[in-house]
Amino acid sequence: MFAYYLQLGLRSLRKNPLLTALMVMAIGFGVAASMTTYSVFRATSNNPIPNKSSRLYVPQIDNWGPEDAAENKGEPPSAMSYTDAINLMRDKRGKRQTALYPIGLSIVPDDVNMLPFRENSYGVYADAFAMFDIPFIYGGGWNAADDDAHSAVAVIGRELNDKLFRGANSVGREINLNGRSYRITGVMDKWHPEPLFFDAVNTNGFDDPTEVFVPFTRAVELKISTNGNNNCNRDAGNGWDAWIHSECVWTGFWVELPTTADADAYRQYLNGYSAEQQRAGRFKWAPNTRLRNVMEWLDYQKVVPQEAKVSLLVSLGFLLICLVNTVGLLLAKFLKRSAEIGVRRALGASRKEIYLQFLIEAGSIGLAGGVLGLLLTGLGVLGVSLVFEPDIAKLATLDMSLMALTLLVAILATVLAAFYPTWRAAQVQPAWQLKSN
Repeated sequence: MFAYYLQLGLRSLRKNPLLTALMVMAIGFGVAASMTTYSVFRATSNNPIPNKSSRLYVPQIDNWGPEDAAENKGEPPSAMSYTDAINLMRDKRGKRQTALYPIGLSIVPDDVNMLPFRENSYGVYADAFAMFDIPFIYGGGWNAADDDAHSAVAVIGRELNDKLFRGANSVGREINLNGRSYRITGVMDKWHPEPLFFDAVNTNGFDDPTEVFVPFTRAVELKISTNGNNNCNRDAGNGWDAWIHSECVWTGFWVELPTTADADAYRQYLNGYSAEQQRAGRFKWAPNTRLRNVMEWLDYQKVVPQEAKVSLLVSLGFLLICLVNTVGLLLAKFLKRSAEIGVRRALGASRKEIYLQFLIEAGSIGLAGGVLGLLLTGLGVLGVSLVFEPDIAKLATLDMSLMALTLLVAILATVLAAFYPTWRAAQVQPAWQLKSN
């Protein structure tokens, strides 16, 4: 019967091409608008490391005091001072931990025909590679001994390896960074979490992939300044040593805590550490600390752009308006066929069969609208850069999951919109229609 009802529905659509075209366009444009904005919202609100997002945490320590915290609604600074970062690394209270900061390294190729260029680079500790589930095609990260020895070692990305070594295994070879040689310990496979959770403070969650990692301790020893934010609440003094031992906040910090109990214990540790700094005279205020996991951190940093949320709500409202119009068009179309319905009912068709026939017909309209919606969504994704920043716009992609969702939403929305018109059509009394005709 499904094939028979589908045949009836398609035949009915051909009888009223203008009405059919209006419904298909309404569904297509409504679905395309909502799916285009959803593609941006999905990318920006994505869980960048789903297997570990509940186990990776950002600790925050208030080293500025209540006056500065009051301006930030009582929150500690989003970054950490060098002093606190080193102390937390020393205490090693988590399963793994790393301080990190962005550095501006210039790559000097061995090929004299290539000019020096820059790639996104970070100073991190050895634990970062296992913490962040960074994949490797060759080799791996350095070890804790390299951190302690301030070793001249580096991990590079796949794209950089292709550019410098034509994709060959470069582990053990040298790379020139800022005029100094570093031994390559590993080549990462493609790794570009979206949003860029590990440095949302400096990137707002979106940036080009990271292509170089070097030891944090090595970067500090060479006095490589941060390529990110450097916030100070008072004069940091003159010179490198004065700066890194000041209360300026410029380092990130991540810790891996496998269980809720571990997280609770770490919160107590942070409060205890702050109380210790208070007793030592460094802090003159009560402990004010925070510990947020990945998704809590991204939410706190407001990584999802406000315009993405607003655009999604507006587009969903537009889809709703399109569906309301579709309800009216379907109602007019179905009630116009009252005579046909009366004859079918008189010949023994049940209300259930009428329901099925017209819902299948609505589903075919939804499918056609979905196909149109796919085409318009593709155009919408290409034009996203007109509304959003380039770093965000490039995240919107029309992949298989979005295509399937577009068709599903179009069909489901149209079928739902058809419930009331179908119900009205099924209430037609056969006797009235037979008498009037």
